[in-house]
Amino acid sequence: MSEHDHALAQIRRGSEAILKEDELRARLALGRPLRIKAGFDPTAPDLHLGHTVLLNKMRQFQDLGHQVIFLIGDFTGMIGDPTGKNATRKPLTRTDVEVNARSYAAQVFKVLDRGRTEVRFNSEWFDRMDAADMIRLAAQHTVARMLERDDFAKRYKARQPIAIHEFLYPLVQGYDSVALEADVELGGTDQTFNLLMGRVLQEHYGQPAQIVLTMPLLEGLDGINKMSKSLGNYIGIDEPAIDIVSKTMKIGDALMWRWIELLSFEISMDQARRLQADVAAGTLNPRDVKLRLARELATRFHDVSAAENALAGWHAAVRGEGDISALSLQGISIPLQGLRLPALLTAAGLTPSNSEANRKLRERAVRIDGEVCEDAARVFLPGFEGLLQVGKRGFARVRLEPPG
Repeated sequence: MSEHDHALAQIRRGSEAILKEDELRARLALGRPLRIKAGFDPTAPDLHLGHTVLLNKMRQFQDLGHQVIFLIGDFTGMIGDPTGKNATRKPLTRTDVEVNARSYAAQVFKVLDRGRTEVRFNSEWFDRMDAADMIRLAAQHTVARMLERDDFAKRYKARQPIAIHEFLYPLVQGYDSVALEADVELGGTDQTFNLLMGRVLQEHYGQPAQIVLTMPLLEGLDGINKMSKSLGNYIGIDEPAIDIVSKTMKIGDALMWRWIELLSFEISMDQARRLQADVAAGTLNPRDVKLRLARELATRFHDVSAAENALAGWHAAVRGEGDISALSLQGISIPLQGLRLPALLTAAGLTPSNSEANRKLRERAVRIDGEVCEDAARVFLPGFEGLLQVGKRGFARVRLEPPG
């Protein structure tokens, strides 16, 4: 297999479509790093595994030697992406966009290589445009062509209102590719119309048309619907390691193979096929494959120690024996005046925030050395050593140490 064939095989993994693959092959043959673009509107402050499908593909391009551009749509976020919506989407305020954008930038480097990533904001070029520039951009497409887009067509047929500014969204996204001189743009299958707009506009502005690579939408924990925070079927990449492990272990066996294809770096497709054959033959328990995936995800978004602690906690909870001997002892440095219990639970990685820790305390879901504790004001001083537990599967053995 040639170097380019090997690269294409990696790029194809999990991809829904490459438009056009012959152009991508030709672009790879140029022998220079390609500019790989993916845009993210900062509509919410937290990323989940569904978002990482694109991030994973971007990382694959990085590992092949290419430059990726993580584009934060701070300008487009204030328009409101109409994709898949049956009503005009509420635009974000500038404050919303800035808060969410900072959160995005802090999270993406759990997947992407910081040294080979450009983080850009499309306000860089759109803030410099005046009304005449925007009118010239709008002149590049017709209303009839816009109504070919599936969601616009459905809304028009159903006599649901479509605001004029919504027609601008595909044009603005397409112009991003012009501004960035993108070679390849990645997006979900629901973004195909917008991605192809980039090709049209690049040709208009005298640039080579970008290759469009679409990725499927990741099914959530229910195995049916697209992963979404609003549906509650998601795993956030900032969740505690024990939650990443326990939620991954709950997915169906069929969904497990889909997740491996789209989320795993460690299991090749050849390995996945062999594992699937072993499961089908009854020589391998699918739980063991799921554990391997859970360990990989927890390690990626935390570290090896946190992942192993989470797996040990999961095993202890499943056995129902309370055997936490496999848990390593975490040394946590705290102020001499001590740490209140909510902050301690967060520092131990058992809750994502102090507010969540307080909620767990109110639910009587917190135990200290096996005893239920509800006292949010309880202070723990350096020298304390014990077992913390949140819920049925969140365990941490901790030793509190003075600062320095």
